[in-house]
Amino acid sequence: MCRHRSAGRPARGPCQHCGRRRTLDAETRRCRACADPATAPPPACCERCGTDGQWAKGLCKRCYEHAPHTVITRAAGWAGRMPAVPPWWSDFAAHLADHRHPIYAADVVATTARLIIATTTGDPHTLLAHARNNAPELVGALTDFFRIHGHLDPPPGLADRRAAARRTRRIEATPAPLRPQVDGFADFLLLQRERAQQLGLHPNQLKTIEIRLDTIRDLALHLHPEGHTSWASVTTADLESFLALAPDRRASHLAGMRQFFAHAHHSKAILHNPTDPITAVQQRGFHGPTLPPARQRTLYERWAANQNIHPHEAFIGLTALLHAATITELRQLTDADTDSDRHSVRFPGRSVHLPLDSATWTALQRCQEHRRRLGTDNPHLLVTRLTRTHHGPAGAAHIRDSLAPVGLLPRILRSTRLLALADELDAKILTVSLGMSYAGVAHYRPYPKLTRPV
Repeated sequence: MCRHRSAGRPARGPCQHCGRRRTLDAETRRCRACADPATAPPPACCERCGTDGQWAKGLCKRCYEHAPHTVITRAAGWAGRMPAVPPWWSDFAAHLADHRHPIYAADVVATTARLIIATTTGDPHTLLAHARNNAPELVGALTDFFRIHGHLDPPPGLADRRAAARRTRRIEATPAPLRPQVDGFADFLLLQRERAQQLGLHPNQLKTIEIRLDTIRDLALHLHPEGHTSWASVTTADLESFLALAPDRRASHLAGMRQFFAHAHHSKAILHNPTDPITAVQQRGFHGPTLPPARQRTLYERWAANQNIHPHEAFIGLTALLHAATITELRQLTDADTDSDRHSVRFPGRSVHLPLDSATWTALQRCQEHRRRLGTDNPHLLVTRLTRTHHGPAGAAHIRDSLAPVGLLPRILRSTRLLALADELDAKILTVSLGMSYAGVAHYRPYPKLTRPV
């Protein structure tokens, strides 16, 4: 600015009285409002929160930065600079305004626009490939938006990918001379699981496959220091010495070893099966921990009458204690499974709607109100701060951690209820209402002196 012009301008700086940067009186070094309050115009108030002072658009600085329209405005400004605006650009801005903090969303809009201008492409797959290399902070937001709006194929099963990584770690932990046969055994278990699914049979769970690989890995780590470099040299005495290390898990370890050596014998890796003479006595029926009636009444009163606890704790506890709900059923429960007219729900995997008691229905409504306060469009009933920004279910750890204040696991509450139902109802009724197999229901038939109270 010209120094002659600046010399004639009033002095600006922090007011001696209020500290704000204003045009100051030359004598008092105060702004007009502080120097002559009687003639100063009243300060403008924020149209949203009512505090004194407007920063822009009739809002104070804090409200302006938190206003979602800033995201839309910035997106419209960047759209004018692009050579070709992608057809999903306005939907992307609206999605960010609804699911992200406005300041973060505005930064994502600007960074994405710069990436589109630099790469001259609006194709979702190509843009994501460039984002992984040049702007990795955009990958999460772009992937979430593209998948929700159908611009990308559904993601591969996260559970399957994690299970594959866990199997790889177990195989790599096996000593190198014994590893090839263990790798083939893992492939055999997966093939067996796929065939069972194709034939409509009950396949082994991924957790079961990991338990079998755990057993063989531990066995290999036990045998290798003793000089075994091949499974063909393993004898029954070697297996008995391994089983003696953990007598409580003898039956589980023996089941895994039998399956492994049967596969090795069938593939001609060994000449005989060393597990044939080995036996393990197993208790029949359920013999895990349960809750006595007094503890059940205490928990029910806590979850039914106490409105100060988290709604997730109350709903998870009541559904597991009264309706034998599993962790998977609770995680996958959505609005489509709820019938507000009949006050009933249909847990995923069950074929019938289950009427809820008044306490459980009240807890369900509290969960819905909690989800509404989070401001999310996630359809699942149990929504956390991590899942509020997408449509995925909450993790299994959240279901378990919700009951941490009472020091229990959901499986203990479910087992307690299943024992009572198996004693009172017919097994066929339970298989239909709970979505369980007949063998699973028969496992909970009461046997004397098999259950222990917690």
